[in-house]
Amino acid sequence: MTDAARSREPGTETTGEPKVEWLTVAGDPDAWRSIGLAVTPDGLIPLVGTSIRIVPAAEGDAIGIVGWALSGARGTTDIDGLATEVVAPATPVYADHPLGASGLDHVVVSTADLERTSGEIAVATGCELKRIREVGTMRQGFHRIGRGGLIVELVERPDLPAGPATFWGLVLIVDDLDAAHELLGTDRISAPKDAVQPGRRIATVRAEVGLGLPVAVMTH
Repeated sequence: MTDAARSREPGTETTGEPKVEWLTVAGDPDAWRSIGLAVTPDGLIPLVGTSIRIVPAAEGDAIGIVGWALSGARGTTDIDGLATEVVAPATPVYADHPLGASGLDHVVVSTADLERTSGEIAVATGCELKRIREVGTMRQGFHRIGRGGLIVELVERPDLPAGPATFWGLVLIVDDLDAAHELLGTDRISAPKDAVQPGRRIATVRAEVGLGLPVAVMTH
């Protein structure tokens, strides 16, 4: 890992290409280390593009994704219920992860109103909805924040209560899914299978690991 440090000063508004600098996750850094991810002393999991920052969970609160930090976005603290921090573009930090993780493919957001959540993301980032996919009664919408940036997958289901959007889970990209599966073992990760995306494979980290949110690992 290099000694370079990320810039983390929040701002009211930044300019330039929008980017999700990191996802903020309330949880236990050791749980994330246990799946082969390097975590810095200040809780950062450095990844190419969008990183993950682990923060302590408040007593009695659930663990999981509690917010995100965006650069190049309009000044806001909330995008349809998604806690948002607007920051200056970060200086990259690199790490070698035993899991073979290189970046985040996408983050999943649950919403009772796909168009409402999508509209707020577009206003804040300037990144319009790319497409909608319908699977039975479920609808999925997709934004990409910045060129080649993080994909935000919006999931709308009829059983979701009315209210603001919430973060649900994330998908990591790994260089070698079979090696990642061998590292973790069948008690901590599911068997690899074909992903929805053609030519890619995916496996899911088991809830017993204690990450506090759905996490999957996927090939490039």
